[in-house]
Order: sequence, then C-alpha cells, then structure tokens
Amino acid sequence: MKELKWKLFLIIGLIALSFVYVTPSLYSAVPGWWKSLRILPTEKIHLGLDLQGGMHLVLEVQTEKAVESRIERTAEDLRAAMKKAKIRYSELGRVNDTEISVQILNQEGVEAFDNMLDKDFGTLRILSRTTKDDGLLVRLDLPDQEVKYIEEMAAKQAMETIRNRIDQFGVSEPDIRRQGENRILIQLPGIKDPQRAIDLIGKTALLEFKLIDEDNDVEEALKGDIPPGDEILYQTIEDKTTGRTRKTPFLVQKRTYLTGEYLTDARVQIDSQYNEPYVSMDFDKKGARLFERITEANVKKRLAIVLDGHIYSAPVIQEKIGGGRARITGNFTADEAHDLAIVLRAGALPAPVQILEERTVGPSLGHDSIQKGLASMLIGGILVVLFIGIYYKAAGIIANIALILNILLIAAVLAALQATLTLPGIAGVILTIGMAVDANVIIFERIREEVRLGKTPRAAVDAGYSRATMTILDANFTTLIAALVLFQFGTGPIKGFAVTLSIGIVASLFTAIIVARLIFDYLVLQRRVRVLSI
Repeated sequence: MKELKWKLFLIIGLIALSFVYVTPSLYSAVPGWWKSLRILPTEKIHLGLDLQGGMHLVLEVQTEKAVESRIERTAEDLRAAMKKAKIRYSELGRVNDTEISVQILNQEGVEAFDNMLDKDFGTLRILSRTTKDDGLLVRLDLPDQEVKYIEEMAAKQAMETIRNRIDQFGVSEPDIRRQGENRILIQLPGIKDPQRAIDLIGKTALLEFKLIDEDNDVEEALKGDIPPGDEILYQTIEDKTTGRTRKTPFLVQKRTYLTGEYLTDARVQIDSQYNEPYVSMDFDKKGARLFERITEANVKKRLAIVLDGHIYSAPVIQEKIGGGRARITGNFTADEAHDLAIVLRAGALPAPVQILEERTVGPSLGHDSIQKGLASMLIGGILVVLFIGIYYKAAGIIANIALILNILLIAAVLAALQATLTLPGIAGVILTIGMAVDANVIIFERIREEVRLGKTPRAAVDAGYSRATMTILDANFTTLIAALVLFQFGTGPIKGFAVTLSIGIVASLFTAIIVARLIFDYLVLQRRVRVLSI
C-alpha cells in the first residue's frame, strides 16, 4: 500500500504539471495573474507552417562567389605588400575567377617576391612560373582544400547570418537548417509580409565606403570611357508622394576604404530637423581609427556609402570625423530603416544567395488543416474509446482513462519542450492512440488467460502484467528507435511526425504499465474485488 501511495502521488503530480503546461494553449491569452507568477509557463504549443500558414523557402548559397571574393582580397593584399616591399611589377590581378597573375619586371624583385610569398601568403599555390627577359610571370591560386574550407564556412556563416536576421525581424518559431552542402531550408510560420522577409533574408548587406571620383566626368564614363580604377554606381531616390524613382549615376573609385566588418551596432534614429528616419552606425576601435583617417585625408571630398553595389548617400566630408560613428540617410520609411539596421547588425552574407523554391501557405489553409486534423483525431479517439469500453467492460474504462492521460501528457511535453506541432505530428498523435490501446490489449488478453486458468484477480493481474510487460517494451522500443532515426535524418514534416511519435511512445508506456496497473492494484488490493470485469 505504501508503494501504491507513492505511485499515486507521482501520477497526480504529473497530471497537475501537465495541466499547467497545457493551460496557455487552451486560451487565446493567459490571464494577467498567470503572467505575474513568473514560475508558470506562458508558451503555447507551437504550430508548424502547415497549420498556421507562412512561408517556405529553399536558398542556395553561391559559395563560388565567396572563393572569388577571397581571391580578389588576396590580390589586393598582394598588391599592397609588393608596394611596401618596393617590388616592381607590370601586371597583378585576377585572370579568371580563381587565379591571380603577377608579372615581376626585374630579376632583383624575384627573390624578394618568393620570400614574401613564403612569409605572408603561404596559403597560395603556385600554378606556373614562366621566366621572361624582363622578369617573371607567376600564376597563383588557392589549394583545393582551402577552396572547400572557404565554401563550407560560407554556407555555415550564411545560415547563421540569416538566422540572426530572422530572429531580429521578430518571426516566432522559425525553422532554419542546412540541406546538402550549400542549400538552406527556411520555414517562417505566421509571416505577414512574405516579400519583406525575402528582401531581408536575401540582401547580401556588403557595406562599403568609397570615394567619389570628382576629377573625371561621369557623362563621359556613361558613354563608355570609364577611367582605370573607377566604376559607375547609382543612387536610387524615390519620391514618396508620386511613387516615382530617379536613378543618379556616380563615378566611384573601386578601392574600398572601409567595410561593414568593423561595425558593432546599427540602429534607427529620427532626424530632428527633417523628422525622417536614418540608420546610425558605430564602429569598433580599429574601424573608428580607419574612418577618422579616411575623413581626415579627404576633407571636402564626397564619400559614398555603398550597400550591395547601390549608393545610399554620398555626403561631402566637411571635417575629420572621430568617435567611430556614421549615419546612412536615404529617404527611408520606418520599415526600410528598421530592416537596413537589422541586416547591418547581423552582418553581411559571405556570398549571395539565390531562391530556388518559394511557397506561401495561407492562414485559411492552415486553419482548415487544423480543423480536419483535430476532427480526425477526435473521431479516431472516440471510436477507439467506444470499442475498448464495450469489448473489455470495466477494464476498458481503465484503458480509456490511461488513453486520455496519454494525450494530455503528449500535449504537455510538446508545450514544455516548445516543440512544433505539424499536420504529420497530429498523425503521430493518432497513431500513438492506437499504439497505447495496443499495449493495454496485450495486457488484458494475458489477464483473461490467467482468469480462465482459475487464478484469483490479484494473481491474474500480477501474472498478466509480468508476462506482457517485456513484450510491450520490446515492441515499443523498436518503434522508438525508428522514430529517433526519422527525427535525426528526416526534414520538415517528417521531424514533426517523429517528435509526436517519440513522445507518444514514452507516454503510452507510462500510462499502460504504471497508471493502468495502479488502478488494477487499487481494485484488487484495496477494494478486494472478487471478479474482474474484463
């Protein structure tokens, strides 16, 4: 009897705890007094994309662009190092996406160049060395292992950057995961503005500070006469009243003086003079020193703030700017300024991303799925309860009590773990209902056999449970292994099914072996029933 009391207290405690976790999901909003007690949970059961609507995206990270960017930066570093070492050259740059060509003008610089490669550019691989009358022509690239590492890191960094952007955007319960080597699966349940989310996710957010070339004519450059080391970039200005946009061309130096990698914070502020939002940026110590040096050396010149190849503003530097703070103005709306601050804070994507698949699920479809899924679960549950109650009589009522508790435990665990319930997840719950009854059927049939042999109710219950328990454990354990494998290697809906199935298996074992057994023990030990209704 002492053991029965401990089991009873355990079961009552679990039921109470389950109700506590399920309660927030039963109300549209929990009462104020519930929230004031901070120990009580407030999270509802999360609904997946197929139940509450939202957006499904598959992105491909163009990792080869990350390799090209690395080659471009290495060429710039090589140029700066050769200039510092006073090595004369006539050619230095990319000959294709992954190779660098360097032509040294004299033999005296060859040895210095080799020493510099060994010391500062050990990751570069020498493809060819061609000796010429006036020096040496060298072709360089990155080793295959280094290329694979750059591509892998680009994919990982892209996923983390996108995750940070989505978290700051405020989407609840996003599902973001890698698919293959360079693809990212994104599911955003309940998203209200899909296009805004796509713009936010797909923006590379490469922030650059470049000087405007005011010594050459932009009109001549537009005709095709672009000076070496320059490029044409555009500033797009939208008239909020008419909705028309105007593009202004600028002749900009290709050299990047400062990038967004030194950014520590970006936030939206309101201009007190014009009452318009702008984005304020803070740099780290190194970035602040670079920004101060750039502005000091280029007073009265225009500094273009470039994001993803588009000029947002090109103010004139009036004086040296210290403190490591700058601002981006661009006739923004509040949402545009907010999204720009998000992508700047989260950091630039290491490579562009391409949308391979885009699906939007409307909330009406999600609501319809919920209704049908719940209806199927309710109908299936009622049919099982009626069958068990009629076929096994009083013992069937015990099984039905265990079954209801089983469903309560599944819902409570889903809420406690903040797991996402999907339509296949509802199917997992329905399957669990059948499996929970299956365990009770095995036990009841064993007890029936013992009763037919003439055993007392207590002996029949003891024998039935002891002989059926191992069979039930074996069957459920193998199913649990299959569910865990589905969870580990499955994606999206498969994981939802595996989650509810795994929780349901454990819950059904508990209710069939512990809860139902406790009720039987109470009847045969405390009430001392002489005939089992089974």
